Amino acid sequence: MMNILIADDHPLIRKGLRQILSGGMAITHIFEAENGAATMEVLAKTTINVLILDISMPDKDGIEVLKDVKLLYPELPVLMLSIQPETQYALRALRFGASGCLNKASAPEELIDAIIKVQRGGQYISEEVSELLLKNLQVKNQDAHHLELSEREYQVMIMLASGDSLSDIANRLSLSIKTVSTYRARLLAKMDMTNNSQLTYYAMVNDLIKQIPR
Repeated sequence: MMNILIADDHPLIRKGLRQILSGGMAITHIFEAENGAATMEVLAKTTINVLILDISMPDKDGIEVLKDVKLLYPELPVLMLSIQPETQYALRALRFGASGCLNKASAPEELIDAIIKVQRGGQYISEEVSELLLKNLQVKNQDAHHLELSEREYQVMIMLASGDSLSDIANRLSLSIKTVSTYRARLLAKMDMTNNSQLTYYAMVNDLIKQIPR
């Protein structure tokens, strides 16, 4: 028996996950949180055995929440969940302590298998992510600058590298142009770059752009 916390800002997603888990495994209780702050509140009050964490959260992106969780609860297994392909965010998630990564379109049986595996201390990653990990071993840490970006900074970087304007990005992410501009400044500083052309070149060389469905 185990306690599971589902952290996702979409009520329908939480309800769907709850139904899958309730019908497929022995669980003592399923807790829910709609954002990063609520996630930390539940963890502070309750013993959780597995955290299912959405990569895109409204108040703080999933990678940042993951960092907070692993700082306070380093032994807690965290399974990252996203509508994005795992290859788009898995390296960063695993780097910061995630036990596994799963796409929201995965079959219910795969979700249950993933939870069981990470709860037992293992890692759950797809074959594609395994190949990325092997490839990443051949790259020096200082060269993989995009791994240091937050989830939102990474999204903005990919959109800029793909040719989207600040206004396009603002509309797609439901942010103000000023906020997007701030993310751009931050990510350029972290990437040690000065313009979008450098971002585009980096994204192409590291096979990042083609991972984003357009």
